Amino acid sequence: MTSSPLFEIVPNVSEGRNAAVIDECIAAVAAGGARVIHRTSDSAHHRSVITAVGTREKVLASAINLAGVTTTRIDLRKHRGEHPRIGALDVLPFVPLRHAELADAVALAREAAAAIWERYHVPSFLYGDAALRPQRRLLADVRRGEFEALPGRLRSAGGEPDVGDVPHASAGAIAVGARPFLVAFNVDLATDDVRLAHKIARTLRERDGGLRTLRAIGLARGPGVVQVSFNITDFDAVPVYRVVELVRALAAEHGVGIARSELIGLIPRRAVLDSAAYYAGDESPNG
Repeated sequence: MTSSPLFEIVPNVSEGRNAAVIDECIAAVAAGGARVIHRTSDSAHHRSVITAVGTREKVLASAINLAGVTTTRIDLRKHRGEHPRIGALDVLPFVPLRHAELADAVALAREAAAAIWERYHVPSFLYGDAALRPQRRLLADVRRGEFEALPGRLRSAGGEPDVGDVPHASAGAIAVGARPFLVAFNVDLATDDVRLAHKIARTLRERDGGLRTLRAIGLARGPGVVQVSFNITDFDAVPVYRVVELVRALAAEHGVGIARSELIGLIPRRAVLDSAAYYAGDESPNG
């Protein structure tokens, strides 16, 4: 008997400080039927990331449930954090896993965006493989200007959302997308100089001429620490250890060391084994 197709959702919620609201978000996802397998919150970013898996019907229901909670419980007019955002439910990617294709995730993303608009009047910009316009494939382009710039975007040609029309007064808009599996990985630097984090991000990320498939932003993290935050969209082409060592080398040019690193969500076993083999001195980590 063939198992049902399985999908992952990795919603990013613009709340990283109020534990009660974060717990409500987790409960909403679980109530939809998807299984929550990881959660992380960051007070400096003022953001939480939830990883959940389930069948098509379950991840769709969970995503819609979560949008209901974020719309009623998070007011972006009062939200200040280090991470860029356009919405209370800021990012909602659908990822194909077992017996699922990227085209299936695209259909799910578009269906979710339509349902959220119908129920909660929160519009969506479609990004990644779900994008309807080539200029919206990259999440950074969709989120440019953040929540505060949404009204102005609507007054410009081509600035309207893909689903819905006006931004929600307090919940803004959502970047809803479909994409393959990626590794979300952050490297903290032992310095207050956020300009260094920005410089390293610009040097390494694809859109500024760096490593193909690599996404990166620099962020302030807290006293004595800044962060380079990465989405590694092809961990075979750009292994995690390579990212770490490039950051280490670029930071060392300025007399700065790595304070720590962190994984957000899940990582394929192969990516971990490749990095372990590299640091163990194996010349052929994939062998």
